Amino acid sequence: MRPRVDAVLGLGRTVADLGRTEAFYRDGLGFRRLGPIERIPVPLLEALDLPDASGECLRMGLGEQTIAFLAFDAPGRHGPVDAGADETGFQHAAIVVTDMARAYAQIQRMAPTPISQGGPRVLPASSGGVMAWKIRDPDGHPLELLAFPHGGAGSPWAGATELFAGIDHSAIVVTDVDAAIAFFRDGLGLELGTRGLNRGPEQAALDGLADPVVDVIALAPTRAKTPHVELLHYRAPPPPRASSARNRFTTRFHCLVNDLPGLLARLSEAYPVILSRDGRMAGLAGPDGHGLLLIQAGDD
Repeated sequence: MRPRVDAVLGLGRTVADLGRTEAFYRDGLGFRRLGPIERIPVPLLEALDLPDASGECLRMGLGEQTIAFLAFDAPGRHGPVDAGADETGFQHAAIVVTDMARAYAQIQRMAPTPISQGGPRVLPASSGGVMAWKIRDPDGHPLELLAFPHGGAGSPWAGATELFAGIDHSAIVVTDVDAAIAFFRDGLGLELGTRGLNRGPEQAALDGLADPVVDVIALAPTRAKTPHVELLHYRAPPPPRASSARNRFTTRFHCLVNDLPGLLARLSEAYPVILSRDGRMAGLAGPDGHGLLLIQAGDD
């Protein structure tokens, strides 16, 4: 079997205060704690190229998806909390809601920083007809609330009953769409899905940008379609600044791999890979520096 990513297990995010983060995601977004706060495992630190660091980890779940929040004992430089929706430092997690009005009211009690202008927006049918709204968590990490039309009919979210149903995807801004597709499809083995072009006043309000024109490309593992990867390539406006690779690495995809040694043999020819000493976990950055944690199947 060809080495590939079988599933995106969830995300990892670096935060400053686990208590503050837990309260925001639990009370505002319906996440649940998946166990006690623990020390960050050594293999994970090694895969992140931080072998001498230390800190704590909190795992939280929403539906079947998870986010692992890391708080380091000696925090490094914080990424730009005001990264615009068209900058490579901007990576959002899209949370499916079944009632946008109720979800909007609940998260407003947590006083999130808005990205979108004027509240939730319904995108045109050509952009899927979804209702969406973008905000930031207490550390500035972007989030998107997403409500599908017709109850999500025809999507993995059809029949969802919880107000906050789960994480549909995580979207990253890329500068070279062809290189990004090649990395995720040919390098990691994800399947290329829908591809569209979003523009117009609704997209401008959603992104908080003037006249954006953005390619939206979905890629998903064959085994599990949610959460999936979404590529955002802004044709306009031009990105105002570059973001350092370390800033882009503060949110990471956690990917389950069927054959980690085989996949690394293929990827390491073009991308630097950091392998944990036990050989079960590896960290790398994609074409635009976005972080990925690759985990050997059986170790998730």
